[in-house]
Amino acid sequence: MMPSLDPIKTQLVWNRLLAIVEEQAQTLMRTAFSTVVREAGDLSAGVFNTHGLMLAQAVTGTPGHVNAMASSVGKFLAKYPVDALRPGDVLLTNDPWDGTGHLNDFTVVTPVFRNESCVALFASTSHIADVGGRGFGPDATEVFEEGLNIPIGYLFREGQLDETLMTILSANVRDPIVAEGDLYSLTACNDAGADQLMGTLTDFDLEGIDEVGAAILSTSESAMRREIEALPDGRFDYQMRIDGYDEPVDLVVSMTIAGAELVLDFAGTSPTSGYGINVPMPYTEAYASFGVRCLVGNDIPNNAGSLRTISVTAPEGCILNAESPRAVSARHAIGQMLPDVVLGCLEQALPGRTPAEGASCIWNPVFLGVGGAGNTAADNFVINPIFNGGTGARPHKDGLSTTAFPSGVRTTPTEINEVTSPLVIWRKEYRPDSGGEGEHRGGLGQTIEISHRQGAAFYVSKMFDRIQFPARGRRGGGDGAAGRVYLKEGADLPGKGKDLVPAGSTLVLETPGGGGMGDRSARDPDKVQADVDGGLVSKPK
Repeated sequence: MMPSLDPIKTQLVWNRLLAIVEEQAQTLMRTAFSTVVREAGDLSAGVFNTHGLMLAQAVTGTPGHVNAMASSVGKFLAKYPVDALRPGDVLLTNDPWDGTGHLNDFTVVTPVFRNESCVALFASTSHIADVGGRGFGPDATEVFEEGLNIPIGYLFREGQLDETLMTILSANVRDPIVAEGDLYSLTACNDAGADQLMGTLTDFDLEGIDEVGAAILSTSESAMRREIEALPDGRFDYQMRIDGYDEPVDLVVSMTIAGAELVLDFAGTSPTSGYGINVPMPYTEAYASFGVRCLVGNDIPNNAGSLRTISVTAPEGCILNAESPRAVSARHAIGQMLPDVVLGCLEQALPGRTPAEGASCIWNPVFLGVGGAGNTAADNFVINPIFNGGTGARPHKDGLSTTAFPSGVRTTPTEINEVTSPLVIWRKEYRPDSGGEGEHRGGLGQTIEISHRQGAAFYVSKMFDRIQFPARGRRGGGDGAAGRVYLKEGADLPGKGKDLVPAGSTLVLETPGGGGMGDRSARDPDKVQADVDGGLVSKPK
C-alpha cells in the first residue's frame, strides 16, 4: 500500500468501483438488443486507469471477454493516447487481435473526464449474433470471410456519431437493428459507469483514481505472488485431445513454477487449422490464466495486477497463437478447453484439489433461415442460443449438470428462443447416464429437440466438441458421455460446420457429460438411489 493513501479510504473506493462495474454490466444487459447478451450474459465490463490497466471487472461476464478486454484497452491507447482524447469520444473495435478474439465481439472504450482531464476509462464488450460474411461459425478459411472487421477507431467523436460507420455496418449484417442497438447499449453502459465514478470522486474528494488504482494493483499483484510462492516448484505437463474440425487437435501445456513466477507454455500443441477454430493469442491468455485463477488466488481481485503474475506463451503457427488472416470465428470451441488443460497440470502440483474434465466448450448453435427469393421475412431469422453440457465431478461433490464452465454464460430461455424465431423446442431435458461414474458423479448433459414451426427447412451452424473425445474422469472416475448431433429421422451430423435441416425434420442435440471422480464403488448408496429416483441414471451400478 502506498504510504500517502489512507487504507480505509482506499478500501471504500475499491468497494465502490466493484459496485460501479457491476452496475455497468447490468446496464448493458438491460439495454442490449442481442438475446445472447440480454439473457445469457455474454459480455464484459470494467474500469481502467489512464494507462489502460484494468482496475476492476464486473462479476457478470465471461473470462474470455474480461481477460482479453484487459489487454485490449492498452492497444486502444497506443493508437489514440489519452492526451488526444476529448469529452464525448467513444472508441470501438471488433478486430480479433485487438479485441476479444473474433469479429462477433465489439469492444467499446469511453474516456472519463473531470475538470478537463481524463481520469479513467470504461470498457465493455458484448457478442453480436451477426456481423455479416458467412455468419458466426467455423466454416471460413480466412477472417475476411467471417464478417465486417472494424479497426480501432471512433464510434463517437466529441459526442457526434460516426454516421458513415453505422451505414456501413447496417449494409453488411443480416439484422442491422440489433447490431446498431448493441453499439448504443455498449456506449450507454460505459456512460452509466462514468456517471457513478464522478459521484465517487466527489464523495471521496478525489481528482482521479490513478493513485488509488496503483495501490489496488500493487496489493493484488503482491497477494497473487504469495499464492504462487506457496505452490511447489517444478514443471507439470498435461495434454488433451479434442475433436477439432476435420481432424483432432492436441492441446499440450507445460506449467513451470519457480518461486513467485508461473509460466504456461503451449509448445507441442497442434498447428493452426484451415478452418475458423483458430485462437488469437489474447483469447488463449484469457482462458489459460483463468484456469490458474480457478485454484490459485481465486479470492484475489482479477485485475491487471493479479493477471501479470501469470505468463502464457504459445509458438507462432500454433492453433492457440493464430495470426491474421487466419479464420477465428469459432475460437471458443478450442479456447474454452484451456482451463481443463491447465487444471490437469495443477492436479499434479496440488493433488486432489481439481475437478475432472467437463464438457467445457458451450454448445451455441446459430440457427438461420433459408432466405432467398420468395421467402417471407420470418425465413430470414438469425438466433444464437446457448446450451450447456455437464461439468466434471469436484473433489468432494458431484459435477454440475448443464452448466457453462468455464464461460459462465447462462442458458438462453426456451421462451426467448421461440419468440425471436420461427423455431419450436419440443424437448429440453437432462440426458440420463451422461455424467461419468465415480465416488462423485460427473454433471449431466441435456437433450434438445428443435424444428421449424411451419415445417420449413432451416440452417444450423455448429461449433461443438466432445463428440469424438469425451471428458475424462479423474482418480479412477469414468469418462462423461460424448455429445451427439443428429436428425430425429436418423442421419448423424458432424459437430462443426453449417448444415441444412430439411423441411419437416427435427434436429436433436445431445450435449456431453462431465467426467467422474474416484472409484464408483465408493459412492454413497443414498446418492445412487437418489440418482435413480431422479431419473439421472437408468439403474444402480
